[in-house]
Amino acid sequence: MKSRPFKQVDVFTATAYYGNPLAVVIDGQDLDDAAMQRFAQWTNLSETTFLLPPTDPGADYRVRIFTPGGELPFAGHPTIGSCHAWLQAGGKPKVAGRVVQQCGAGLVPLRRDGERLAFAAPPLKRSAPSPALLAKVAGALGLKAQQVIAAQVLDNGPVWFGLLLNDADAVLALQPDHRALKELGVKAGVAGVPSAHDTSLLIGRSNREARAFGNRPATPNDDGAKIDLEVRAFAEPIGVQEDPVTGSLNASLAEWLIADGHMPERYLAAQGQCLGRAGRVHIERDSDGTIWVGGDAVTCVDGHVTL
Repeated sequence: MKSRPFKQVDVFTATAYYGNPLAVVIDGQDLDDAAMQRFAQWTNLSETTFLLPPTDPGADYRVRIFTPGGELPFAGHPTIGSCHAWLQAGGKPKVAGRVVQQCGAGLVPLRRDGERLAFAAPPLKRSAPSPALLAKVAGALGLKAQQVIAAQVLDNGPVWFGLLLNDADAVLALQPDHRALKELGVKAGVAGVPSAHDTSLLIGRSNREARAFGNRPATPNDDGAKIDLEVRAFAEPIGVQEDPVTGSLNASLAEWLIADGHMPERYLAAQGQCLGRAGRVHIERDSDGTIWVGGDAVTCVDGHVTL
């Protein structure tokens, strides 16, 4: 065991302790899989990452991502948080203003907008769930059929069962049966548009850019910014009942919802309210069709860990 540089970073927030925490071991060299998994289980955070030298010449650094229950090929808040920690620790990208992360899912580009980082959403595979599975997942979430506008199985590395509900209040009111979701082996990502969107959602999708976005009370994180989509993520199959803010889910939701006309090409998602958080995920589809998933990050703990 040796002393290794370590940071704990709060992701998808500009104000510490309102986002999703991430443990980052800056030097993960010489650690075996069991040691990484044991430390991730000990931190008991939704994800812990280990930074390593890249093996791909196109990458600036390599990251391995662990939940308390296993390793992930890709995840969003660890991507932004790891990049933030790597830059803060003195990492220098090969191309100014652009960082390339290597992970289990391949190479993931990131861009900088001031202090905010954004990653390019990985390729998405999606499909319609079977009616039988949809009914079981909806039942485990406590939903009635009429509350579900659309559903898709979303795969951009992690696999999420995505549901779009008829309003954001229904999302915030959910009290899932986590044991049932675990037995189904389903990680459920649920989204809903605030009530001010409802009319245009149903009859005005061709005029998406003209939607009147609803307001919510201000938080220390966003000073009353208008929220376009409310999101929650339930991941009991990997040992996380509810994730505070989830980049991979927001990335796959964005690719689905924008493509199918449910959301505009640029919007702000909120996640974590039911856990006392105020996560903010900035979504933008650029002119070449790439969807960028952006968020702020704040270092809360900076020191060393013995591993």
